[in-house]
Amino acid sequence: MNKNNNVRVRFAPSPTGYLHIGNLRTALFNWLFARHYDGTFLVRLEDTDRERSTKEYADSLFDILEWIGLTSDEPVIKQTDRFGEYKQLIEQLLEQGKAYRCFCSSEEIEARQKAAGLDPAYAGYDSFCANGTHGKNDSSKPYVIRFKIPRNIEEITFNDLIRGQITVKTAELDDFVIARSDGTPTYNFVVVIDDAAMRITHVIRGEDHISNTPKQIFLYQAFGYKVPQFAHMPLILGPSGARLSKREAATSVVDYRGEGYLPDALINYLARLGWSHGDQEIFTRQELIDYFTIDNVGKKGSIFDKEKLDWVNGLYMRQVGNDKLHKLIVAYVDKDFEKKVNEWNEKQIFGLIDLYKQRTQTLRELVDELISLYKRPEEYNNEAVKKWITDESKELLTLFVKELEKHTDFDVDALSSMTKSLCKRLSVKLVKLAQPIRIALTGSSASPGIFELISILGEKESLERLKAFIAWL
Repeated sequence: MNKNNNVRVRFAPSPTGYLHIGNLRTALFNWLFARHYDGTFLVRLEDTDRERSTKEYADSLFDILEWIGLTSDEPVIKQTDRFGEYKQLIEQLLEQGKAYRCFCSSEEIEARQKAAGLDPAYAGYDSFCANGTHGKNDSSKPYVIRFKIPRNIEEITFNDLIRGQITVKTAELDDFVIARSDGTPTYNFVVVIDDAAMRITHVIRGEDHISNTPKQIFLYQAFGYKVPQFAHMPLILGPSGARLSKREAATSVVDYRGEGYLPDALINYLARLGWSHGDQEIFTRQELIDYFTIDNVGKKGSIFDKEKLDWVNGLYMRQVGNDKLHKLIVAYVDKDFEKKVNEWNEKQIFGLIDLYKQRTQTLRELVDELISLYKRPEEYNNEAVKKWITDESKELLTLFVKELEKHTDFDVDALSSMTKSLCKRLSVKLVKLAQPIRIALTGSSASPGIFELISILGEKESLERLKAFIAWL
């Protein structure tokens, strides 16, 4: 497929909950497909479920799409703004005999299914009201409107761009509801009307929609609309191999943002769930656009691997400036962060972000590390003390403090040189002094470089921590 600016795709979420990680990948694949072919990416809000749709969820959805950079190229379409058109088109199908009113209650349908020896859990509607006779006697009863499947057609076939040719027997389809008893149209109806009105050329969505596709194709044909091409992506699976659930991993994109995952890292990771370009793992956004094709989307579900996501996010964190990371922390991870480290100035904060971003994988981890460092150690890691503190540690630290009090240059290299000279003079290995210093500063034997820490924390703070540890010893 060549570059074609006539390509039009859409992402059509429902504002009935916070944006799911799987839905974000659907948006991403549509966006990449549109960008690769110089086409148009559209967003449509499928808000016909009035009971569950809320403004809070809709606002959150648009906020996340803007945060991650997948905004609509044209004004967003809201289905609730189009009810008038839906009603007219349903009436058109009724007048043409392509739809009918169904007065059957669920109890009546189930009773007929059981009488016919069918399992109600699997049996479809029996077209009881298709000829209109039921309605003559029950016109005062509530009713739904069903689309009449053309029974003169034995099967329907469509070419899935990912899965190849798919054929469904018409006998397996029942006359499905296109309008509920309260008059609101159903998903399978409105999605066709909207896609046609938006001139959608390719419908790229999850494989859980495959069963809807034959029904929708019949609706396209009933209205004389051009049928778009379909591509059904594999689902994202949890570690168990089942569909990703909240029990196995956070599923809301809002949660991932709040934990400090970066937009480009999330994009990079999600792009590789079900799509590949050779063995390459890390992509710029432009590379994703250049390389993305449906041909390289697999058929099998992809396992969501949080450890790999963390690894990718860590790589991106190390590439981002300290100022930007600071802004992201305050905006999304901990709005009170600056209050919690209020004695540090901006230079210290940026310096420590630079140090700790090398050893953390999310902004949440980074914040936790910095707040832990800000609080002077009230206790010291027992294993670290056992391993590194000896009978001579107190004396070595005392001598180091005296040298530090005389020292005027708190540059990292100068501090390193001074400490190494002291160790050489005392005939001890650097690690015998460095690890006790590390424990004194942080409470643990694991931290960034001690000279970098002393340089950023400053003379007063570093000396107070060292003296407190010496006193504790």
